[in-house]
Amino acid sequence: MTTPTTATSATAEPSATATAPGRRSGRPVRLGLRENRLQFSLLVVVNVAVGGLVGLERTTVPLIGSEIFGLTSDLAVFSFIVAFGLTKAVTNLAAGALTARFRRKRLLVVGWLIGVPVPFALAYAPSWGWIVAANVLLGLNQGLTWSMTVNMKIDLVGPARRGLAIGLNEAAGYTAVGATALLTGYLATAYGLRPVPELIGAVFVVAGLALALVVRDTAAHVALELAEHPRPLPTHEATGLRAAFARTSWRDRSLRGVSQAGLVNNLNDGLTWGVFPLLFTDHGLGLAAVGLIKGLYPILWGIGQIPTGHLADRLGRKPLIVTGMLVQSAGLVLALALLDHPLLAGLLSAVALGLGTALVYPALIAAISDHAHPAWRTHALGTYRFWRDIGYAAGALMAGALADAFGFHTTVLAAATLTAASGLLAARWITDVRHPA
Repeated sequence: MTTPTTATSATAEPSATATAPGRRSGRPVRLGLRENRLQFSLLVVVNVAVGGLVGLERTTVPLIGSEIFGLTSDLAVFSFIVAFGLTKAVTNLAAGALTARFRRKRLLVVGWLIGVPVPFALAYAPSWGWIVAANVLLGLNQGLTWSMTVNMKIDLVGPARRGLAIGLNEAAGYTAVGATALLTGYLATAYGLRPVPELIGAVFVVAGLALALVVRDTAAHVALELAEHPRPLPTHEATGLRAAFARTSWRDRSLRGVSQAGLVNNLNDGLTWGVFPLLFTDHGLGLAAVGLIKGLYPILWGIGQIPTGHLADRLGRKPLIVTGMLVQSAGLVLALALLDHPLLAGLLSAVALGLGTALVYPALIAAISDHAHPAWRTHALGTYRFWRDIGYAAGALMAGALADAFGFHTTVLAAATLTAASGLLAARWITDVRHPA
């Protein structure tokens, strides 16, 4: 798997060599956002559907566990997040290897087919085990579809506008997460926790699958970037998954700094996903108010990534990553400091968490792309997304264990401390790479 490969053979990925560099079905291929605006725009809309499907769970599912199925252990309630996070993390890692065997478009379509049962299982599950199983399918769906939309956009735009491209992709996905969380909160207030709020997911599945069938593959763009890349692949540098995993996880200082920041960032998200609905309902807020808090956070996270993706290209990745982690830590502290006024506490915390994550998210993925050669970039992105989404499971496990033992306040404070420490590690380990415009 990790046999060293020469620069000539580094493009052994079928997706990178299926078309001669610079040509696609007889038409010239160019890198750039403007040059590929139609395909890029289609992929943005696909990611709206991807985010909308996972947004179904943000407001209602923790309450379904406690109120409908009578779960009394916080760890048991958060088990659906653990199932989702572990499955998505492993799928992210596998996605990089799968792109060496299958076209990105094919994997995108398969991801949507796997997601078809999810909204119906959430709406009509007869037991909590069905909810957990639905989250395994959701993790597979998200790992394939979100990974492919990220990779395909990076393929299309080339290195100079990666931050903006990733910002637009993540903005579409997480704005949809937030809008769906907000919508499900209001639907749950009007119609109950099930089945109406979950069935809107069928719209996202149909739209995502239809658009995935229309969008073009990006194999020729990968081949063109490889042909034009200014840094030849060293003859001794292995490009397989095992080598890229080690390089991204611990051997390369900058990639290690990015991976740990991604893990802690999603640890926060997994923790607040489970804790905030229960914490704020315990302090007297209704479903609509909880939906507003849970919707505002990813909406700001999503919309904010459009300007922050551009800033990551202008100012560098590291300043945004460090600042964003510290802002998130402050947001978690705000949730506790103002809890005597729960709606205000939730809203201000959501604003800080959303803006902090918006600073971090596109910069992290762009930093991985900066430090990874195109010959092994999909493996590096898969490894980063593996560690990042392990954070969902880690956050849910940490939240369940600490909340059962010490309560929600200690749980949130522990997350705030970890987040600040992660920002300081990022400041120490990450080195920026500058690209010409």
